[in-house]
Amino acid sequence: MNGLAREELVSLLQTRDPGELEAVRRRAEDLTLSTLGNRVYYRGLIEFSNICSLNCLYCGIRRGNHNMKRYTASQAQITEAARWCAGAGFGSIVLQSGERTDPAFVDFVEEAVLGIKESTVSQRLPEGLGITLCVGEQPREALRRFREAGAHRYLLRVETTNPGLFRSIHPGEQTLESRLSCLSILREEGFAVGTGVMIGLPGQTPEMLADDLLFYRDNDFDMFGMGPFIPHHDTPMGRETILPDCERMRLSLLMIGLARLLTVTTNIAATTALQALDATGREKGLSWGANVIMPSLTPGEFRKDYLLYDGKPCTDENKEDCLNCLKRRVEMAGRVVAVDDWGDPVHYKARVHNEGRQ
Repeated sequence: MNGLAREELVSLLQTRDPGELEAVRRRAEDLTLSTLGNRVYYRGLIEFSNICSLNCLYCGIRRGNHNMKRYTASQAQITEAARWCAGAGFGSIVLQSGERTDPAFVDFVEEAVLGIKESTVSQRLPEGLGITLCVGEQPREALRRFREAGAHRYLLRVETTNPGLFRSIHPGEQTLESRLSCLSILREEGFAVGTGVMIGLPGQTPEMLADDLLFYRDNDFDMFGMGPFIPHHDTPMGRETILPDCERMRLSLLMIGLARLLTVTTNIAATTALQALDATGREKGLSWGANVIMPSLTPGEFRKDYLLYDGKPCTDENKEDCLNCLKRRVEMAGRVVAVDDWGDPVHYKARVHNEGRQ
């Protein structure tokens, strides 16, 4: 299936036929279960800061949005959440924030990674929690420091691989070329590398989404986090005319399923944004081939201030509520939660092994 041609992808992305949609879903789910098993990996998500130096036209925490309360969690809060995460058997954690490259921020992230590792080593997790970073473009030296501190997975979304569409949703100082360069550096520095796009952007075509999928496959990425475009009212794109919820959901699920068929052994997240469009969105993501879910561990006092888009679910839940809710969602999808397992992508393990032989 990873030999799907561009025209086939375009055709599938346009289909609304229930039988064709179910055929893609079933093939993606069957492939997931046969190659990766029925386990779903938790990534405890700590959104530790909403301070951002970028000004993306769609994002609620863009630097130009002055109608929000800015925050940065303390190192103690991050460590406390990490310990809870390890005690709950998650195995892995994600540190996510707005994008900054200043020395104080780089120092903060490095310290957080070191603190998580030191505080979560146990008999169950001899090397502590697995750590994914989602803190934006960084220079090579900063990425090297993060890797040496103990982070080994990194998610850097491109949002679209179409140059014209990228320019339409970002200010001029942000470039697709810079994003792609950082993705290459991440791989050179030994990270499991993830990326992703927004689905249902104004002006986006099925052809563009097909090219995104081929970009996923042809660049040999290890993991993907993607979801529907959902406007934020305090952004320049907040009043754009957008596709109906059902259409963005259809496309988002197709993108998960087709990404699974094209990349086979990668990790794919059922993102929170799916649930913002559909009450059972994350379960549907799992049934279309996703194998990762990210329960929120963001301290409760900050959750309502990390709003990338309107209508974000679960902002009023505590950690225990979120854990129990997601466990039920995983079980409803006929899957089981992996316990005390980093859940590294099989694709990453094979890629590192093959690169070591060259």
